[in-house]
Amino acid sequence: MLRQKYKNIGKYKVKDFYIVAGVPLGNTLKHHYCMTSEIITVIANVALALSLIVAVIFGIAQVRSAARDRRERLTLETMRQFQTREFAELIYFINYHDMPANRDEFFARPPAELAMYIQFGQEMESLGLLVAEKLVDIDLIDKTLGSFVTAAWEKYKSLFLDMRINNPDPFLGEYFQWLAERIDERMKTNPRKPFYKVG
Repeated sequence: MLRQKYKNIGKYKVKDFYIVAGVPLGNTLKHHYCMTSEIITVIANVALALSLIVAVIFGIAQVRSAARDRRERLTLETMRQFQTREFAELIYFINYHDMPANRDEFFARPPAELAMYIQFGQEMESLGLLVAEKLVDIDLIDKTLGSFVTAAWEKYKSLFLDMRINNPDPFLGEYFQWLAERIDERMKTNPRKPFYKVG
């Protein structure tokens, strides 16, 4: 057995702790030490949890900020694209030329015309994709191009529907069609008033 050490203090004989007013002070200190350790552990765990929460919130804020910046950048790029001479020429071409009604008529056109038809179709498809993916606000398209999107789709509709079957390419012009239909719905159900009347 281990030998027990005793200390003599006045008339009391104690084992490894003092007795003050009948209270074993050693046990009190041990209990206080255990409580202190538990409190430190709890504080450390709370601090760790809080730091994790702060990190998550900061990460979400960064992701949202990056998404907002990307959307603003794409919006500005889209607006600049609408203001180019090349796009103006495409609009003029589509407005004042008859669209081929099917695949055979399309490929019978001169190469220069084919390039114009293809380029404008791709422009509208890309624009529809950006709106569908919520990278560009449809309100911007409504304000800048408006009914022209719907009118352009009506010109392309017969050709694209024929080529979806005869190419075959069922996805041809899918976002162009979707965008035109959304713009048409907005103009029928909630037509926009001119800004000079509401601004």
